[in-house]
Amino acid sequence: MSNADLAKRAAAEAAARLVENGMVVGLGSGSTVRHLVAALGRRVREEGLRMVGVPTSTETDALALTHGITLAEPDAAPIALAIDGADEVERGTLRLIKGLGGALLREKIVAEAAQRFVVIADAGKLVDRLGQHAPLPVEVVRFGHAATARRLADLGGQPVLRRVQGETVFVTDGGNVIYDCAGFAPIRDPFTLQRQLGSIAGVVETGLFLEHADRALIGSPDGTVTVLEHVR
Repeated sequence: MSNADLAKRAAAEAAARLVENGMVVGLGSGSTVRHLVAALGRRVREEGLRMVGVPTSTETDALALTHGITLAEPDAAPIALAIDGADEVERGTLRLIKGLGGALLREKIVAEAAQRFVVIADAGKLVDRLGQHAPLPVEVVRFGHAATARRLADLGGQPVLRRVQGETVFVTDGGNVIYDCAGFAPIRDPFTLQRQLGSIAGVVETGLFLEHADRALIGSPDGTVTVLEHVR
């Protein structure tokens, strides 16, 4: 296992210990969440943990079922805690860029519905300013998406249509496409950018998670975890 994977596992296992009996828990998507689901599955089997998971992607849905985790839809019951990874975590603010895995819309719905939202990541995801390492994903409806992309370009986004293995257009679980926009970096005023993007017809959602995370658990390869709190 690589150092990054060891760090992700440490953060995920620390987050799994936050889950209490009877909780409804939002389960994010991506490589760090895979470690989370495995850790929760072990608690279900070995400790008799009673919990209900609300998955944010078909991949997480399938993985959780293989680990014996009971699942529900977001509207079935109030979500006490959502746990998810991130592509970038801004120091101090805990603002995030998410969506390189393609599930940003469902992830944001679950994060906003949850009473608490905890981010799990390795130290390589920490940045001083959003956009430092990751492009900003923007989810767009397929109808007229090239026209929508031109509007993104007018804002300076340098949009690139996401493809799988260089050829097939990537399609989200919601049936939309994603444009990765590296041109917005560094993102100095993310709230204004979010408003500008949201005003474009065809834009469904962006990967800017600006006031969602309450805490970030940052794992290290040696198994230690640093807890970062949202500075308000």
